[in-house]
Amino acid sequence: MHLDARDLQAFYETPLGQLSARFIRRKLREIWPSSTGLNVLGIGYTLPYLRLFRSEARRVISFMPAQQGVLAWPPHAPNMSALVDEAALPLPEGCMDRIVVCHLIENSEALRPLLRQIWRLLSPQGRVVFIVPNRTSLWAQFEATPFGHGRPFTRAQIEHLLVDALFTPTASTTTLHMPPIGSRYLVRTGMRWDAIGKTLWPKLAGVHLMEATKEVETLAPARGKRQRVPFRPVVAGKSFSSEGKSRIPPPDCPNSPDSTLP
Repeated sequence: MHLDARDLQAFYETPLGQLSARFIRRKLREIWPSSTGLNVLGIGYTLPYLRLFRSEARRVISFMPAQQGVLAWPPHAPNMSALVDEAALPLPEGCMDRIVVCHLIENSEALRPLLRQIWRLLSPQGRVVFIVPNRTSLWAQFEATPFGHGRPFTRAQIEHLLVDALFTPTASTTTLHMPPIGSRYLVRTGMRWDAIGKTLWPKLAGVHLMEATKEVETLAPARGKRQRVPFRPVVAGKSFSSEGKSRIPPPDCPNSPDSTLP
């Protein structure tokens, strides 16, 4: 069951949430040193991480599943966030160079269709990073943070899941080695705790970040056939719940010559 977007937003506004986002952004930057000129898509609740790419990527878009709700993003700029059906993402195949997935697969009720949609949107040379809770960590045992909800994974479980979905894992790392406690002392000394945790309890990290590419030759689409995408996204206004509706047409694919996105 998905957490509400407002609950996720509230967590990332806390000192512990801000510290968590900082650690995860740092690992994302290590995996992807640059996204200059690329099309970047975030699926799930990825707003704290997409800001990393806004100044350099060609275009950055946020998709949030209908069960989660949607929030307008980015602030003080034209909206690039939409409410979507996770089993029918409304973009043509192969139009995204980088995809970030967070707060999604551990809660998804349509996991295999979702992974197939991510495979479809990823370009042949594209890369996707899945940010998922670590089954063996304290973060997965306490519901005080979003990483304590849904189904956590071990590294081997994520790899098997992605290989079965025709992805090839290419890199893996972990972060959030400190306990999931929001005390002022812990947050203030979070960097020190994380460094200690890497040495003393490396398998207890809060989250896995796993990068993967798609196996293009294994499952190429049939010539002359296109997948029909019946679902039209709901573009976020100030804030929508999962029942929100909108008549605003969806954003065009970044590769489309008729795209009107900024």
